[in-house]
Amino acid sequence: MKIIKNNSLLLLALIVISASSCSSSSDKTTSRGIQPVQVQVETPALNHDKSIAVTGRVEPVHTAHISTRVMGYITAVKVKAGDRVTKGQLLATISNEDIMAKLAQADAMLSGANAAFQSAEKDFHRFTNLYNQQSASAKELDNVTLQYQAAKTNVRAAAQIKAEAQAMLAYTNIIAPFSGIVTQKLSDAGSIANPGMPILIIEQSGNIQVNAAIPETGISRIRLKSPAFVSVESINKKFAGEVVEISPSSIGSGGQFLVKISLPKEAQAVLNAGMYAHVRISTYSSSSTMSNKTVLVPLNAVSRIGQLDAMYTVGSQGTALLRYVRLGKVYGDKVEVLSGLNNSERFITKAAGKLYNGVPVKAGSL
Repeated sequence: MKIIKNNSLLLLALIVISASSCSSSSDKTTSRGIQPVQVQVETPALNHDKSIAVTGRVEPVHTAHISTRVMGYITAVKVKAGDRVTKGQLLATISNEDIMAKLAQADAMLSGANAAFQSAEKDFHRFTNLYNQQSASAKELDNVTLQYQAAKTNVRAAAQIKAEAQAMLAYTNIIAPFSGIVTQKLSDAGSIANPGMPILIIEQSGNIQVNAAIPETGISRIRLKSPAFVSVESINKKFAGEVVEISPSSIGSGGQFLVKISLPKEAQAVLNAGMYAHVRISTYSSSSTMSNKTVLVPLNAVSRIGQLDAMYTVGSQGTALLRYVRLGKVYGDKVEVLSGLNNSERFITKAAGKLYNGVPVKAGSL
């Protein structure tokens, strides 16, 4: 009887120990499952800046591709890349022997025409006097008058032929159309010059601007003389300008509208053509532009999952919720959220542990 009692007590003790162990394990597992992740949260910022940010390029206002209208050998190129030239300066010469021969022929034709005209003019005056004295018939006067008019026409024709030859001769001397700097030398002496084939490229010095491409979603908000702010990172300079030209068509420019922005005098001395610039153009409000309010979030709050952009928000139950978003333009260290997040939702910027969809989170500072 005593042995049975002892066995009963031993069995009861084992049951109590087992229950206590199971309870401790269960409590430990439960505690581990509900432990929230410490996170730092923010709400989106609203960008009220009424402007369009694009990338542009510094270009000269005037650029000339210097070529010739006649075919021939280039006899001399008197400048090289980097040379500064003045308006009217001789840049290159083309062989002109054939044109000189044509000019000599034109001179001979003009001399012959002038001689014939002088003879016809004398006959005209003589027969006019004879007709007035009734010593010549009207038919004779008419014949002389026609010869006189034909001789005068031949003189004009010969003079035009000479003028054409002189103009062609002038095309063999290539001169600078404006003062500037030679940026490219494309041909050397001995090469054959063809009409329209560039020999030199000249850019007007001291007169540069920024050319930028504006998407069709923003072109309606830009006007002439709209203020523009240009930032050139390569030299760490910023300038204020204004829109001076807006292209009315995007055909041939990849669906982008070309806009030209003037630059102040202080920019002319430090900028070179070809430099890239960041441009921000002030725009006009429009009823179709959502009051120009843009939802911005920090770049470090966005993750790349496959081909999609995503970020974690905080749900009403205090859990992390994965949200896929569509991004727009970048503004410094922030990025525009076009869809997937409204301006009142809290999103996670930092986390002290691993985040996944549905994990409990606790907001605080990290």
